[in-house]
Amino acid sequence: MNLFKDTYDVIVVGGGHAGSEAASAAANLGSKTLLITMNLQNIAQMSCNPAMGGIAKGQIVREIDALGGYSGIITDKSAIQFKMLNISKGPAMWSPRAQSDRMRFAEEWRMQMESLENLDMYQDMVSGLVIENEKIVGVKTSLGITIKAKSVIITAGTFLNGLIHIGEKTFGGGRAGERSAIGITEDLVKLGFEAGRMKTGTPPRVDSRSLDFSKMIEQPGDTNPSKFSFSDSTKPLTKQMSCHMTYTSLDVHDILREGFDRSPMFNGRIQSTGPRYCPSIEDKIDRFASKERHQMFIEPEGWNTNEIYVNGFSTSLPEDIQDKALRQVAGFKNVKFLRFGYAIEYDFFPPTQLKHTLETKKVEGLYFAGQINGTTGYEEAAAQGLMAGINASLKLKEEKEFILKRNEAYIGVLIDDLITKGTEEPYRMFTSRAEYRTLLRQDNADIRLTEKGFNIGLAKKENLDKVNNKQTKTASFLKRLKEISVKPDEINPILEEKGTATIKQSMKLYKIAARPQVDFKDLKKLKEVSKYIEEQNIDRDIEEQTAIEIKYSGYINKEKNNADKLTRLENVMIPDSFDYNKVKSLSYEAREKLEKIKPINISQASRISGVSPSDISILLVYMGR
Repeated sequence: MNLFKDTYDVIVVGGGHAGSEAASAAANLGSKTLLITMNLQNIAQMSCNPAMGGIAKGQIVREIDALGGYSGIITDKSAIQFKMLNISKGPAMWSPRAQSDRMRFAEEWRMQMESLENLDMYQDMVSGLVIENEKIVGVKTSLGITIKAKSVIITAGTFLNGLIHIGEKTFGGGRAGERSAIGITEDLVKLGFEAGRMKTGTPPRVDSRSLDFSKMIEQPGDTNPSKFSFSDSTKPLTKQMSCHMTYTSLDVHDILREGFDRSPMFNGRIQSTGPRYCPSIEDKIDRFASKERHQMFIEPEGWNTNEIYVNGFSTSLPEDIQDKALRQVAGFKNVKFLRFGYAIEYDFFPPTQLKHTLETKKVEGLYFAGQINGTTGYEEAAAQGLMAGINASLKLKEEKEFILKRNEAYIGVLIDDLITKGTEEPYRMFTSRAEYRTLLRQDNADIRLTEKGFNIGLAKKENLDKVNNKQTKTASFLKRLKEISVKPDEINPILEEKGTATIKQSMKLYKIAARPQVDFKDLKKLKEVSKYIEEQNIDRDIEEQTAIEIKYSGYINKEKNNADKLTRLENVMIPDSFDYNKVKSLSYEAREKLEKIKPINISQASRISGVSPSDISILLVYMGR
């Protein structure tokens, strides 16, 4: 049955964070786009915790915003708390995080997408793919409808053959209260795709009115909160909700152990791999048996709801064990459950089957984004969705593919890790995964990426103008600080207060500013500096950018030099048709891995597990380098 007469440029399957960014990007780039989701009421649902950002994840959200995506804007519009994490460490570690109003987040996404001219939405389940001559030409739905498309982006999240586990109970579902999706995996496996299973978990949701917050530690937001989006379309929060922190105890652990034999993760019923860095409470107790307690973060789900997310208590233990154990936690004596925690198993496809554009190697025009690639987290999913939406549109317009390098963005690190190394456990981004993290800071995501987003037609002109203004004013401020000389009697009282060496003769303020003990609050006490800031309209972002450039210039320049070396290897391209079996001096493992992954350049080849430095040297010699 073909009720959809027109052929869409892009069909996006799934309306989660990856699907929302993919559909929006494709539509904004001029592609006639259709988003198909099983429930239009649950678009961009925060299925797990009601928060965006965090360590490395906050950098990704700011990168999405700089490129012209919506995750940052939507987060700002629906935030109830904002915190900059790791502020006591160097700027490479600073990571923005916001608590969101879960219902408002989904509502803002829905309204944003309904405003896009080239985007249609349709509620149904995609149950199969239509492929001709190794090229995608459409999808089939559970209602028997065939919809034609030039490209398809699958962002199915945890819905592909999803199985929910609570204690000894198992039932099909993509998340609580929603059915799983069947048919897509089967079609892809028939085509020769390799599939696997992963698992993730979620904690209970409880009624805030049943908790005693006086027995917990309050966790307020920042006193002077920032925001995610670089644009002027959103404003920082003027009021915030607090989270709270509490702890498990040995009594809680003993009760939880009572249910281990009924836990699907301990009795062998779940065989798939779960996230190592976000373990269930039973995993924590088993793996860290010597620890007497574990942190729990009590997170409100919105301004006008009593629902609370019990972060740190992810579990698939039986309901009676969850209830008995949680009541022993400080503040939870009279807890009322809104929903018990559960684990979910789902299909994924090892991402080494993808190109850097997230297009599959086997089927032209078919893209994967999000948890289908083995990742975990809203931010990682949204980034992949954005990149898939961009590349699907660019390919249809016969324009150059859009790929971010490892030294350009965390998004580049994410995608390169996935397609080069693959993953056997749910992949989560960390700052430690980025070898150029001093370059890839949250504060300069706009400088790194806005022009790129503008050049492909996604970022707005006013955002690019704002970035250019920021760079110009930062350069001028740095120049001025190198010109200003400060006398001992002016600066020494400040230096003494900060516990750093005083000066005996006039010194350029730039050198004083480079000291780790001195910050911009101190410099602004000087009349010449405060006057310059006022006259030149220097805002907080420019102050921050200037301070980082002064204090970390050595580290930044060192990483730029290292990145330049990487670029040289990236310029040594490897033809897609290159036959590694002809290079007999390569190790057997290297030939096997290189043939499977088909790296696009020598730099990517060097990051493949099993390919040694000597193998790279052989390739360079073979290619005349």
